[in-house]
Amino acid sequence: MTSLPAGSTQEYAPLRAWPYWLTLTFVPLVILAVVQGGWTILLIPLYGWVLMPLLDTVLGRNLRNPDPDTPVEQLFWFRLLTWIWFPIQFCLVFGTLWYLTHVGGRSQPEIFGIMFGIGVTTGTVGIVYAHELMHKPNRYERNLGDLLLALVLYGHFRTEHMLVHHPHVGTPRDTVTARYNEGFLRAFPRVLWQGPGSAWRAEKAMLARRDRSPWHLANPIWKYLALQAIFLGIAFAIGGWVGIGLFAFQAIVAIWQLELTNYVEHYGLTRKYLGEGKYEPVRPHHSWDSAHRVSGLLLINLQRHADHHVHPMRRYPLLQVYDETEVPQLPTGYPPMTALAMVPPLWRRMFNPKVRAWRRQFYPEITDWGPYKTWEYPAPKGAG
Repeated sequence: MTSLPAGSTQEYAPLRAWPYWLTLTFVPLVILAVVQGGWTILLIPLYGWVLMPLLDTVLGRNLRNPDPDTPVEQLFWFRLLTWIWFPIQFCLVFGTLWYLTHVGGRSQPEIFGIMFGIGVTTGTVGIVYAHELMHKPNRYERNLGDLLLALVLYGHFRTEHMLVHHPHVGTPRDTVTARYNEGFLRAFPRVLWQGPGSAWRAEKAMLARRDRSPWHLANPIWKYLALQAIFLGIAFAIGGWVGIGLFAFQAIVAIWQLELTNYVEHYGLTRKYLGEGKYEPVRPHHSWDSAHRVSGLLLINLQRHADHHVHPMRRYPLLQVYDETEVPQLPTGYPPMTALAMVPPLWRRMFNPKVRAWRRQFYPEITDWGPYKTWEYPAPKGAG
């Protein structure tokens, strides 16, 4: 965050919940695509991937910070938005499955286009809201997060994110920290393959500290699998194997969007190895940050990622912006960056020089980056 002169006081930005509710505009777009079909199907990805970046270009960045000590009682309307999304998403997903398999009238390309749009919605909104909810201390919100992740068949992400990513970001133990020079088309299948096993090992280590077997019912992996089985059962009850196939397709689209975001957030950024299996603590400069206004509203400030890693329990309206002397900055919001990541040569051309500049800025004392590029250093001591 920008430092203040001695004796001065911070003028905090006022908190307004209503702009964040723009994410609900995905709902009429999905309904329109399902009922009308045709060109209206394109409105969903165009809204999130084209209109939002254009508005970012026009409206620029929001560099003002709210009071991080705002009492939670004053955040009701912010929290309510994340609470109501599960029933909305449940109805969108299964209502669409019922319409497509019972009412009909849509061509096969239209059907896949609609479910792609559903996946854009469940990825852009659903998983982002699940991420916010899983970080909260009360069981109600964590359960809502689990339900949202089960709707995209990615329940283990909660364990992987909380027990692996946050404590071990920027080290060889973290599955989703994108390696320097690793293209997304290689990183994505690696994460899909390694993620579930990584989550299992983390829960196994956690249970071992309580003298319990990983097969114990206290292992939340069983909960994730049960919820996913229930939702697959509902999809089958609605549309048979076609219903399961369409349900799985939207889940893949949502997961693809999530992992694109993970790829962008930490590409090439590593924590300094201190020897004997120890790494420096997580600091703000271990995340790529963005303060772009409109995409920040759409993604409920996920782009203020540096502060999220420093204060993972802080609620989204209170996340802080840091300046470029403290954290590396993305040139745009997330949507254009994730699109660029789909073209690895272009991505490397833009970001490899940025990573090298980041190294010079924050770690001028490190002269040999070879072990960091190849992850030769060991995983953190005691990591599950």
